[in-house]
Amino acid sequence: MTTRSLRMPITLPADAARRRVCAPCIQERLARRAGVKRAEVVAADDGCDKAFLELDYDDQQLSLSQINGYLRGAGSCFAPTMQQVVLPARGIGSGHDERMIQRAMERLPGVRCIVNGATQTVRLEFDRALCTLERIEQELDVLGVKSDGQSSPLETTHPRSAPAATLQLPGPNWLRLAAAQMDFVMAVLAGVFLLAGFLVYMLGGPQPIRLALLFVSYICGGFYPSQDTVRTLLRLRLDIDVLMFAAAFGAAALGHYEEGAMLLFLFSLGGAGENLAMNRARSAIQALTRLAPQTAMLILDSGERREVGVEELRIGDRVFVAPGQQVPADGNIVQGASAVNQAPITGESIPVEKTQGDPVFAGTLNGNGALEVQVLKRAQDNTLSKLIRMVEEAQSTKSPTQAFTDKVEQWYVPLVVVATVLVAVVPPLAGLEPRREHASDWAGWFYQAMAFLTAASPCALAIGTPAAVLSGIARAARSGVLIKGGIHLENLGRVRAIAFDKTGTLTMGRPRVTDVVPVGDETGRQGDEETRGQATDATRLAGDAQRPTASEISNSILALAAAVERGSRHPLAQAIVRAAEERGLTTLAAEQVEQTPGMGIRGNVEGRDIHVGRVSHADNGEVAALEEMGKTVVAVSEGQRMLALIALADEPRPGVNQMIAQLRALGIRQTIMLTGDNERTAAAIAKHVGIDQYEANLMPEQKLARIRELDREHGRVAMVGDGVNDAPALANATVGIAIGGAGVSPSTTPGGGAGEPTSRAGEDTSGAGGSDVAMETADIVILGKDLHRMAEAIGISRFSRHIILQNLLIALGVIAVVAPVAALGFAPISAAVLLHEGSTVLVVLNALRILRYRPKSA
Repeated sequence: MTTRSLRMPITLPADAARRRVCAPCIQERLARRAGVKRAEVVAADDGCDKAFLELDYDDQQLSLSQINGYLRGAGSCFAPTMQQVVLPARGIGSGHDERMIQRAMERLPGVRCIVNGATQTVRLEFDRALCTLERIEQELDVLGVKSDGQSSPLETTHPRSAPAATLQLPGPNWLRLAAAQMDFVMAVLAGVFLLAGFLVYMLGGPQPIRLALLFVSYICGGFYPSQDTVRTLLRLRLDIDVLMFAAAFGAAALGHYEEGAMLLFLFSLGGAGENLAMNRARSAIQALTRLAPQTAMLILDSGERREVGVEELRIGDRVFVAPGQQVPADGNIVQGASAVNQAPITGESIPVEKTQGDPVFAGTLNGNGALEVQVLKRAQDNTLSKLIRMVEEAQSTKSPTQAFTDKVEQWYVPLVVVATVLVAVVPPLAGLEPRREHASDWAGWFYQAMAFLTAASPCALAIGTPAAVLSGIARAARSGVLIKGGIHLENLGRVRAIAFDKTGTLTMGRPRVTDVVPVGDETGRQGDEETRGQATDATRLAGDAQRPTASEISNSILALAAAVERGSRHPLAQAIVRAAEERGLTTLAAEQVEQTPGMGIRGNVEGRDIHVGRVSHADNGEVAALEEMGKTVVAVSEGQRMLALIALADEPRPGVNQMIAQLRALGIRQTIMLTGDNERTAAAIAKHVGIDQYEANLMPEQKLARIRELDREHGRVAMVGDGVNDAPALANATVGIAIGGAGVSPSTTPGGGAGEPTSRAGEDTSGAGGSDVAMETADIVILGKDLHRMAEAIGISRFSRHIILQNLLIALGVIAVVAPVAALGFAPISAAVLLHEGSTVLVVLNALRILRYRPKSA
């Protein structure tokens, strides 16, 4: 573990009461995160809302952006001196370059660096009070990384804007391809000249020609690796490249020119192939950046249209989206209808029909209808930009296995160097004869030491895990699941219990009216005098002299309720209004509307005192029957007389039963629903979807406590949620999973409308507002609302873990078998080279299998 110590100013809430709660909350939340050793909030000497965060953490498992997300969930944030930028850069070649640049940059005070060779960018997080951007750019110049001198805030930069890293040449495609893959071309040339030199040797040709051909092979094979080696040696460090060069030139020093040239040829070919394979894995992620629209057709106040950059759009602007064009911003449709292809954002394979009032996302593709869209988020805040940032950040965090192999490599490489020296020196000093004949015992043991050095180099060990992690993250992203780092990819596969929020997660999150039951009117039965009397009361309210049908009575009462509820933003109130509109009922006006939180809402409708709210007759059999079905019941009354019961239900999501069954098939031992809703509703939903256990009437802090209990019971637990109130539980679970990350609708504030709310404990139904917080807090984000992707993500995680284990066994197995054999002289350098480089290629190809993963049910 690479531990970093951080002391950074943070801003706490101005309210004293909230500030007292916030500080211990931050400490507790961060202390439970993987990779955190110590977390403490220290109050500043001046400024009541100022404080410092002192944190010891593993920067390979946590980024500053993630830490800031956890702080925001607790009501705090980093001070303004914290800056995040992306520098477009050229000169980042191999993965070795990425590691070298990152190490050098992070020696600067207060700087964390993420280098991405695939996009040719350097992503920086730093404290301006400790280090300036100018100093960072100077250090990059020293490292040979060429920046264009223009930095961009992280929130507004897409890697696609970075300058190309390869030379664009005119001419045939093969020429441009060769220019783009010069490392591969040089490796092939090394092989060609090696073969030519070997043929000259076998045919007894002139020795100078043989040596000249092999010399050129050395130059071609060592051209790119030597650059990394020189930089490493200048910094007085040892790595795999240094070991390979030592072995190659050691063989040459003994006259085994072909074997040395073969080592450099296969080493350079393996490095080029590794870059090709890793770029293939990255391409699935980098494809997101190419989706980002660059321009928008802004509709001016005059009605004219003008093309502008997406970064110029402001909230409230209207943009025109022609058929077949990309949607330039997150927003709502204000005019038009079309089928929108949302696959790049939500993973839905079929275009979704959209009409006025529906949300659309930046980067999605409009169908055959023209749309006018009102912008609800700036370019840097839209869903696609957040996805790009999260995926980029995922590449910088490492899985536990990867962190372990990195740590092993740090001490393993010097150990191999020491062991090589011992093999070369100790046996001849002890008078032991080498296995192979050479000019002297010293030369023989030196040859065997070089074979040992080749076999013991940990190339496959170093590349096997990151290749698998990157492939796993890319494969999940392709299915609409964003995994924010290798640690979460591995942890997801270890989960044995999963807790679910109810509203908006297992259910649709949007209640609807299912029943309107006039009190006493038992499905319109005739002949009952009491029923007729109560029906007459309802008839008077409807203003109809003739006896209406049961449907007409229900509609008339629903119209009265909708008139009173129309001004409320409570989810149940909005559901009643929607039901009236869907039935085409006449809009009535309500006056003197008064709202009493927890009790309901009252108003005067055409001279009648109408109240919609809490059911006062708890012993009513009809109420009990409806609640047993998982429905929320409110009463509509005139004065003291109840007119009807309105039942509403938040229905389970389609396919949630199959998702629970898939989780059981994957070995999930326990599924639990944690909800703030009432006992009867929770029981009905749990039974309907097949959840093993449920707990109702929970406040957010109670959900958090239950997550901790589950963690102790099962060892590892995942929490799935979508709202603000789920954030503490998401942050404290082994794996927090946010569902519905692609939301854009403005959040609503539940009021005290239709009596008892769907969630007494403040269960969030807000959509985007809740989803944004959940996205930042969670470790994994499932785009859209398709819960089946969670089962697929677990499958990807477990398959990735199997591949990682296989790669470790391959790498360690080759080292454990071939290195001792080579040291004892039973394997020549050529055999050690073939097995060593073969294992490196094998683990990379094995990792790429993850990109082809298919769920068993598919």
